[in-house]
This record gives sequence, structure tokens and C-alpha cells, in this order.
Amino acid sequence: MTNPSERQITGNTRIFGIVADPIYHVKTPQVMNANFARLGIDAVLIPIHVKPEGLAAVVAGLASMENFGGLIATVPHKPEIINLCDEVTGEARHIGAVNCIRRDPDGRMVGAMLDGTGFVEALKTVTGFDPQGKSAFVAGAGGAASAIAFALAKAGVTRLTIANRTEAKAQELSARIRAVYPAITISTDATTVADHELVANGTSLGMKETDAPPVDFDQLHADQVVGDAIMQPEMTPLLRAAQARGCRIQLGKPMLECQIELMIRHFNILPQ
Repeated sequence: MTNPSERQITGNTRIFGIVADPIYHVKTPQVMNANFARLGIDAVLIPIHVKPEGLAAVVAGLASMENFGGLIATVPHKPEIINLCDEVTGEARHIGAVNCIRRDPDGRMVGAMLDGTGFVEALKTVTGFDPQGKSAFVAGAGGAASAIAFALAKAGVTRLTIANRTEAKAQELSARIRAVYPAITISTDATTVADHELVANGTSLGMKETDAPPVDFDQLHADQVVGDAIMQPEMTPLLRAAQARGCRIQLGKPMLECQIELMIRHFNILPQ
């Protein structure tokens, strides 16, 4: 195992990146680079700050780099970057977003969506909550929220509420989930937070203290598990409110940690 402080970047080092706007909050470079070192992979992942209007140009440029191995996408690029991939997994197509892209040797960009899998695995292994047979409330209908909602449906929740500021987007996501999981009961009633065993924030609300709350904090109660996809700050206003009401909480970082190996496998760079 290589000590991260002793690693050297050479002409053989494979380059990976994470795109975001803003980028200050990302934790992926620290976690991924530590795993590259642990696994003996000669690679480095760097932050790439790009605004939505520049995303297509950046992806095209990265695809042309022979020593570029892949890309991770986060807020706000997950829904749009799916349109910049040459191929995506069936799950990513259903979700309508991508967060992990592999560059194949021929330059083709192959996308997958792993956020939801990471969130559910963290629920099970870190928080000790199994979604099977439970009810879940998901705030948001963007890339991360869509992935979490689909993963919860796959994990066996029987009742799911999708709440979004734009009702039409919540309805559209609900229809996509229902098409794949027809047995699930789905609602878009944002006033029913208290009626669910799991409350998950898949929005970016909470990254700043001035943000509006992603759910009605007054409806949180001690019988619930509350999770947030945000990694910075570690304790978001939602998680602080949930903890104060006696809820079990799940931080954002475990979602990333539980999908790191999946990302490395998608990149196809595990040592033989």
C-alpha cells in the first residue's frame, strides 16, 4: 500500500476528474485519491470547476485526452451530462442522470449513475436501516434525488413520496419510477414528511445556511431516519434539526464512500 504523501505523478499517471459548480464542497478527490493509493493504482482525480454553459466543451476536451480515464459529475451537472455520453447504462437512462463516466480507449464516454446505490448501501451498512417494506420521503427530483428514489424503489420500499418545488418534475419522476416498479405506491404530496420512516434530501438545499429548508423540519420525529446527500457542510440544517428531534441520521459522505469501489469498477482500472 502506498502512502498518499509519497505518491508521485509521472508520465504514466492516468488522470480522472470531478466536475461541479461550485466545487469547494466536493469530498471526492480526497476519498478517491486515498483509494487509488490503497489499491496501488497509478491515477489521480482532480477537481474541475465548470459552469453549465461550459460543460459540453470540457467533456469534449477531456474525451480527446489519451491519458484521461474518466469523470465524476456532481451538482448541477448530473442531468445534463447524460446527453454528452456516447453510451449509458439502462439504470442511468431510467434515472435520467449520470454521475460516473468512463473514457474507453477509443474515446467513447460511457456513463453510469451510482448515487442511489451508494445512498442505500450507506443506509444499510452505516445507519442500519433496511428500506425493504418501508416508506420513504425524497426531497428533490434532480439527478441525485432521482437516483436515490430509484434505488429505494429497487431496494423494496412500498410507499414513496417525491417532493419538489416544481410539481411537474416530481410528477415526471414518479411516472418514470412507476413504469419500472409498478407495484410501488407513489405520491408527490410535500406535506406528508411525518408519515414516512425515511426522509432523504437529494437537493442542494442546505449547502448554505441561507438556503430554504428542503423539508418541513417541524414534521420530523424520533421514529424516523433522516439522510442528506450533501457532504459540505457535514451537518446540514436538516441533519441538525433531525438530530435535535431524536432521529437517526445519515451524513452525506458515507453515500460517496459506499460507491467509490463501484466507481473504480466502472472506470475499469482495478489491478488484475
